Amino acid sequence: MSKQVKQLDRVIIRFAGDSGDGMQLTGDRFTQESAVFGNDLVTLPNFPAEIRAPQGTLPGVSSFQVHFADHDILTAGDAPDVLVAMNPAALKANLGDLPKGATIIVDTHDFTGRNLIKAGYADNPLDGLGEPGSPLGEFFVHPVDLTGMTVEAVKEFGLSRKDAARAKNMFALGLLSWMYGRPIESTITFLEKRFAKVADIRDANITAFKAGWNFGETTETFVVSYEIKPAPMSAGTYRNITGNLALSYGLVAAGVQSGLPVFLGSYPITPASDILHELSKHKAFGVTTLQAEDEIAGVGAAIGASFAGSLGVTTTSGPGIALKSEAIGLAVMTELPLLVIDVQRGGPSTGLPTKTEQADLLQAMFGRNGEAPVPIVAPQSPGDCFSAALEAARIAITYRTPVMLLSDGYLANGSEPWRIPELADLPVIDPNFATERNKTVVAKDGTETEEYWPYLRDEETLARPWAIPGTPGLEHRIGGLEKGEGHGNISYDPANHDFMVRTRQAKVDRIADSLPPLVVDDPSGEANVLVLGWGSTYGPIGAGCRRVRKAGYHVAQVHLRHLNPFPKDLGEILSRYDKVLVPEMNLGQLSLLIRGKYLVDAIGYNQVNGMPIKAAELAEAIGNLVAEAEGVTVDLTPDPIAEEASK
Repeated sequence: MSKQVKQLDRVIIRFAGDSGDGMQLTGDRFTQESAVFGNDLVTLPNFPAEIRAPQGTLPGVSSFQVHFADHDILTAGDAPDVLVAMNPAALKANLGDLPKGATIIVDTHDFTGRNLIKAGYADNPLDGLGEPGSPLGEFFVHPVDLTGMTVEAVKEFGLSRKDAARAKNMFALGLLSWMYGRPIESTITFLEKRFAKVADIRDANITAFKAGWNFGETTETFVVSYEIKPAPMSAGTYRNITGNLALSYGLVAAGVQSGLPVFLGSYPITPASDILHELSKHKAFGVTTLQAEDEIAGVGAAIGASFAGSLGVTTTSGPGIALKSEAIGLAVMTELPLLVIDVQRGGPSTGLPTKTEQADLLQAMFGRNGEAPVPIVAPQSPGDCFSAALEAARIAITYRTPVMLLSDGYLANGSEPWRIPELADLPVIDPNFATERNKTVVAKDGTETEEYWPYLRDEETLARPWAIPGTPGLEHRIGGLEKGEGHGNISYDPANHDFMVRTRQAKVDRIADSLPPLVVDDPSGEANVLVLGWGSTYGPIGAGCRRVRKAGYHVAQVHLRHLNPFPKDLGEILSRYDKVLVPEMNLGQLSLLIRGKYLVDAIGYNQVNGMPIKAAELAEAIGNLVAEAEGVTVDLTPDPIAEEASK
């Protein structure tokens, strides 16, 4: 039987099933195959919040979405073109996200009466396919007994039916790998290594994977396969990387480039825990990790490490930042380098622990007692977490200050191709430790003595000297009480406190002098509307602006990495545009800061549903603002690439 091969520009696939069905592994392997093939890609893992929700229920559905293309893409996609659903709950939980004409591959094995009831179905949605009134009538549905065929394919290995059925995710992966022409060698090698110690499990998974591929090749159910060519990329060595992994590598690189040992004091918390896991593997690079008994102990140990001459790091999410706030204030007062990594998630309190949000910006800015300014850095993509970590370390070490790095769950768990940088291109960070006394003190009798004053400041950066404890002659006081200017002894003098508060603020403000000019993406130079973003909204904003420009309208984009202090040219850039739109996954936190500092009527586009902003919906909002600013009617014609991919 001859099969048709159809060329596509891009495809969005979502694997969905129970949290025990291996959907994250399946999606990750498909992603790795696509990366090896050379496609550009972006992923969106979506985990259930419950540790182990009842099997077959909606709260227990786990999914993994991958968007891959033959051109540069910015997001994991608004809606999947293909859904692979392993049970009724997975189908019901994801059906509302599918566009008309999407393809559904569904495992029929678990569509029993009991499982349908658990998923909230009164009737089997697979009944009556192709007939008028079918609930799945708008989609191309392929019912396949993935579980049954998997069990049959691996029966030679003598596994129990339960263990055999666990390989169904590999059968599904094999089928999808055939459908989209993915190279399968990397997955086979992966399975051989992962299950090397259990030969039957290894062989069963490989057999199920190959059986899925062969099923696609031989069955009449699937008569079309698809080809998505590699994407053009600049020369270099690439790997697929998640935000948490890139951030971990960035911290390792910061230690190497500064010559400092890295100390991580951390308490496990979703979605930041993988940074602790990864850094624990890199003792060879001078990394020490401590899994502390709580959040406060973690940051306290990191501050102690910084005092002792290491690069102190603590990782957490929003609830942990709340607990660490007093200790961060201590780092502000002692003026020690400290990296505080906040991988943001839905809140408040425990909130949505496995979902994404950008709602910790104001906490990072103001969530401490007293005037305690802290620089804030935010990466824009998973791979950019590497560079953001290096930048945060540069600021912390150069200016002797704690620095907040605001990642989020979307960046942390999502992935993209990342060009591995050349070591020669990484910045060198000089800790410039104090090695000798720095103050000549003249007594009343005219005698001079040399002393070490820990709060004398560098004229350019206003940073205080950093002396490693035990350096002869450089003993000094340190702690949370206010310091006297220069000498650093405890001071309750009102004028001194006012001076020191202003000096610490001025030190943070000086960081703006070291920042490069902002990049304004305004191709035509005729835009009246500026879209201003930060963090993980970079992808949706970029994709939304592309769509508006493709329709023939003008819009500019600026994305902020530095949120405190703002870049020096931001105010001038804002003044060029009639309208400023600020998309955020919160209720308007950057908008509030922009309004307050620059008196600009920033317009918020706000979403707090635990998911990334959808590019198509954002494009509509941008288009409406362009129409208002230019007095025209904006018609955003459908994206032909997206239309073709959904067929």
